[in-house]
Amino acid sequence: MPLKNFLLPLILLFIISCSPRDPLAKLERSIEEKIDRASGTYAIAFKDLMDEKGVLLINEKEVFHAASTMKTPVMIEAYKQAAEGQFKMEDSLVIKNDFRSILDGSPYQMSIDEDSEEKLYGKIGEKASIYDLVYDMIIYSSNLATNIVIEKLGAKSVTETMRALGAPDIQVLRGVEDIKAYEKGMNNTTTAFDLLAIFEKIGQGNAVNQEASDAMIEVLLDQKFNEGIPALLPEGVKVAHKTGWISTASHDSALLLLPDGRKYVLIVLTKDWDDSETATQMITEISKLVFDYYTAGDE
Repeated sequence: MPLKNFLLPLILLFIISCSPRDPLAKLERSIEEKIDRASGTYAIAFKDLMDEKGVLLINEKEVFHAASTMKTPVMIEAYKQAAEGQFKMEDSLVIKNDFRSILDGSPYQMSIDEDSEEKLYGKIGEKASIYDLVYDMIIYSSNLATNIVIEKLGAKSVTETMRALGAPDIQVLRGVEDIKAYEKGMNNTTTAFDLLAIFEKIGQGNAVNQEASDAMIEVLLDQKFNEGIPALLPEGVKVAHKTGWISTASHDSALLLLPDGRKYVLIVLTKDWDDSETATQMITEISKLVFDYYTAGDE
């Protein structure tokens, strides 16, 4: 047999074996190429809740300032304590703007100028249900509601529940705008892996229980800040998600529900970029890449 006839099949076999025929591998390569060209640091975690093999992780253990993504763990803890009978979600708390720094116990107040929701500031001294406070905390990302709820629940309890849910690195130390603690590096932190773990539990009905998980999904579906993961997706795709933003980081974390009943979790965390618009664009484009992969076989 001529040498070229012998080598040709081997060459073809080598080319085929090196080709990215696996769609998930192709998706990973596309995302990595995109983030390699962009400024900043990115972490991505994707999981198909209908297929255990459908998992993609990039920098999933990188630690990020949690920003407002920490409000999802707080919501889970609220429903957990309610399920344990410690209170009812319909019970009321006084709306106040007086909190204590975890650094030294000194008092501080929230600034309406730093909050994404203003209506509670006009209701100081009145009462609101725990459910309504949790709802505002998630959909409007209300910092004032967050601090009122955390004071009721206890930050330590939130973190302990995250450990029980398989999130080893989410750290909820404090409420929002505790500047003294912030300056000392005492911050709430997360990883893409941990947010994936808790959104998976919500999607599977295992965050507290099925009833609580369903209730949390309904809250997350009402999210008012939709510039990230949902932005480029078609109508009919439901996105139950929580965003997070500070001056150096921008995140989105989501459970996506397709009309045919399929569902997946996508987490995109970003930091150290040149500008926030770049981060938002990256989140939307990565989300679209994942959605196109997930629905590639659809007619």
